[in-house]
Amino acid sequence: MPAPPTHPVDVLLLLTDADHVLLALRDGTGYADGQWNLPSGKLEPNEDAISAVIREAREEIGLPLSPDEPRLAATVHHRNPTGYARIGLVFAVPHDPGRHGLPFNAEPHKCAKIEWFPTALLSSNTYPYTTACVQAFSEGRPFALDGW
Repeated sequence: MPAPPTHPVDVLLLLTDADHVLLALRDGTGYADGQWNLPSGKLEPNEDAISAVIREAREEIGLPLSPDEPRLAATVHHRNPTGYARIGLVFAVPHDPGRHGLPFNAEPHKCAKIEWFPTALLSSNTYPYTTACVQAFSEGRPFALDGW
């Protein structure tokens, strides 16, 4: 009998500005380097999902979020080409420059740059997991499978 699944849980921030979303170009991490990703990360031990997305926003793009801002926009069950699966909780936050300030690349050792993209026109080198998250959000789908 196969072992029960032990999928990591990711939190992904969909920071929006009208019909644009902020993406980060990964660099030097060993995972999806050279591809555009949403600001994101895994839950840490004893961390809830809202605290995790707030932490990731601060760590990766220097954005201060309050606990009432992130709204669950989609859940994506992703499987990469090697069969490794994970669950992604996609939280949307409309960017408010007056409240948040401007996002910046707060992890230059892991990220080459950040950039706004139209949600309907992501770069061809956007990581498929990110593309699935943005598409689910754009289409108003609360759940999506990717790579299955």
